[in-house]
Amino acid sequence: MKPIYVLGTGLSHDGSACLLKDGKVRVAIEKERVTRQKHDGGNDSAAIQYLLDAEGIKISDLALIVQNTYSGMLAFADEWWEGPRLLGGDVPVVTVSHHLAHAYSAFGMCPFDDAAVLVIDGCGNSFDDCIDLDGAVIPEIPHWEMTSLWNEKDSYYRTDGTGLAPLFKDFSPWGIGSKGYPMHPPTTRHSIGGLYGAASKYVFRGLEDPGKLMGLAPYGRPGVFDFEAFDLRDGRVFVRYDWMKNFQTPAHSHEDFKARFQYYADLAFCIQREVERALLYVVKARHASYPHANLCYSGGVALNAVANRRLLREGPFERVYIQPAAGDNGIALGCAYYGWLEVLKKSKVRHTGSVYFGKQYGSAEVETALNRYAELVQFSHCDKPAAEAVSHLAEGRVVGWFQGGSEFGPRALGNRSILADPRLPHIRDHINAKVKFREDFRPFAPSVLAEDCATYFDCDYDSPHMLLTAPVRPEWRAVIPAVMHRDHSARIQTVTRDSNPLYYALLAAFKEKTGIGLLLNTSLNRRGMPIVETPDDAMMLFIYSAIDVLVMEEYVVCKPPDFEARMAKFSALVAQHTARRTFQKVLNA
Repeated sequence: MKPIYVLGTGLSHDGSACLLKDGKVRVAIEKERVTRQKHDGGNDSAAIQYLLDAEGIKISDLALIVQNTYSGMLAFADEWWEGPRLLGGDVPVVTVSHHLAHAYSAFGMCPFDDAAVLVIDGCGNSFDDCIDLDGAVIPEIPHWEMTSLWNEKDSYYRTDGTGLAPLFKDFSPWGIGSKGYPMHPPTTRHSIGGLYGAASKYVFRGLEDPGKLMGLAPYGRPGVFDFEAFDLRDGRVFVRYDWMKNFQTPAHSHEDFKARFQYYADLAFCIQREVERALLYVVKARHASYPHANLCYSGGVALNAVANRRLLREGPFERVYIQPAAGDNGIALGCAYYGWLEVLKKSKVRHTGSVYFGKQYGSAEVETALNRYAELVQFSHCDKPAAEAVSHLAEGRVVGWFQGGSEFGPRALGNRSILADPRLPHIRDHINAKVKFREDFRPFAPSVLAEDCATYFDCDYDSPHMLLTAPVRPEWRAVIPAVMHRDHSARIQTVTRDSNPLYYALLAAFKEKTGIGLLLNTSLNRRGMPIVETPDDAMMLFIYSAIDVLVMEEYVVCKPPDFEARMAKFSALVAQHTARRTFQKVLNA
């Protein structure tokens, strides 16, 4: 019987594409992994081509394409968007609005048969573009002339296991971020995610990684800034603007940030607590309107691991599923599931829980990449990559770990990871400075054997996708300092044998050798770079950082004693080649 393929694609920032085969995720990729441009969005051709090549099919083999263009849905629904797209032929194309795509991504991936579904982010589609208004309570409806300037800020749905029904949708008018005020939200006036993004831009000069604000907050002091950033009333959140006039000194450089580190940390502490307060208020209000034991949660705000712990512990829902790619990179999943469930009217196929949706790279591709750098590095084949990695980790080396298909979402979960011994006090500063090339305050997460999690952490829940924090137990704080943050917390990843057998074997082998069932785990990339996708990406990161050993599939790659001399020669050759190409371009011009 011919398989049914549904393609989902998101064209906003953090673009992505996902391919369902008979209702199951076959392959999915974030555009940035292919183009190597952080937060790449817009035209989706590169991501779609990746899917087609991985599956060995053509566009004509698809039964349906579902897209979200974030804004201006009708204007961007044709086959041109920042250049020609791969859409075409007789394959029908359906456009779905932003929060609905987020909601379907959470419902499609969740383990529940029925649930409530919540979406909270910075800014969704405009009121006039939303296709999920019928039946929803909308507390404030804009005048018809303003419908294109009011955007989604949070949405609440219910599901009986087939499709989604909207219950409550809140909108906000567009803000005044274009005026350039230091602290004002860049998009809508009254969203939780919008204010968090505004504070991140104030502190870090951009929106590259709002999660950095969460990492900075534990360095702040309570009570220094004690304003209320939100008004919470009638089940809704409103951003207050009266306090913003007191913040007129955004960081203009990294040096500026360092010089006034405590000031920015105190602000981060306040904003983090206010976001948690607002989130809990919304969650409790929505639950009161439609109580349910299960919650599926998505949208950019769902990436706040500190707030998520409070939602789990203090919120009214008994069970909470957080979509692993909760931000806009997960939109393509929701588009694909919407197509399968709502357009084609097919039954939901229970997802396995895996997020390893990238294509597999065979031995030939790995060997080709290794041979390309044969004059720089040493490599050898090994039958037991986990045991080989453990031997290096136990001796204090930083290990790059490249195995299987890449993770879909912002977290490295054991297939594209940088690993280290969590017992080493110096290793955090070393990796931040020499491997990741990022700010020294940023913490690292532990991957821990699921059955040992409660031993090290005050934690009675699973956290397979690194979306929840937990306090390190007092007796372990001096033992695993490299994965403990300033406030004695850690953003944990619990690993089971079923979820990732090889990575589980690695953790188990490290425990057998050292007595510790966890490792420092951070993404296989450096600051400003997407997580590596291909063997070539991994090799480039390896030679241009202080990663000591790279275990890539069944090969172990090391740097020889004269590596620096080899690199100097290699760099000179690259410079000569670049100069020749530049000169040739000048001649051709």
